Amino acid sequence: MKKGILGRKLGMTQVFTKSGKLIPVTVISVEPNVVTQIKTVENDGYEAIQLGFDTKREKLATKASIGHTNKANTTPKRFFREIRGVEINNYSLGQEISCDIFEAGEVVDVTGTTKGHGFQGVIKRHGQSRGPMGHGSHYHRRPGSMGTMRPMRVFKGKKLPGHMGVLTVTIQNLEIVAVDKENNVILVKGNVPGPKKSLVVIQTSVKNPGKVNPAEELISYVEETPVVEETPVVEETVTEEVAEETTAESAE
Repeated sequence: MKKGILGRKLGMTQVFTKSGKLIPVTVISVEPNVVTQIKTVENDGYEAIQLGFDTKREKLATKASIGHTNKANTTPKRFFREIRGVEINNYSLGQEISCDIFEAGEVVDVTGTTKGHGFQGVIKRHGQSRGPMGHGSHYHRRPGSMGTMRPMRVFKGKKLPGHMGVLTVTIQNLEIVAVDKENNVILVKGNVPGPKKSLVVIQTSVKNPGKVNPAEELISYVEETPVVEETPVVEETVTEEVAEETTAESAE
């Protein structure tokens, strides 16, 4: 059965398996989510659960949002997302969902909002090639022909300069490398869409539901501060004979 959870992308790092294999991973912070609403076919026409994530101060929340979260007996939340296709009988209003609903090796889909790049030209936005840069060419980084002479308009779908990024993108069939219940962290193999600290949604894979790959044992990814042992300082003792010889040499 489908399941999902909300989290924040913290960034990327790498982990090593016991066999010495390097795995690039994305670190996703997954604080406990709260079930803020359960939608049924009778009331809403479909079945889903609504999850609330990232507690915020009551001063910053609207009265409608406060009243909504009070029904689930929880604090105001910054993000709300629906997870469809779940078995609603397994959830209750106000229930907390933690990262341990997933396990290492499980195949998931991760949804996020891509980075924004502002207004960009066709070369960066669509990967088009530029024209000659010299020999009298007046065509360098322009979008090219607008199409046929008739019907004297630009057809829909013509690739032109414009706003780039800030799109909802889902990357499918990503593997969970590790689940850290103590630190509320999930490590996902590879990269996921979005900048750091952005919201991501982790859900059961659509194409491979229930698939779990054999998980490899990892070396601890928590960096430990190495303990440097101080070398004891040995005080040299100068005997009377050595001192007399030194004095005689300096006198000569």
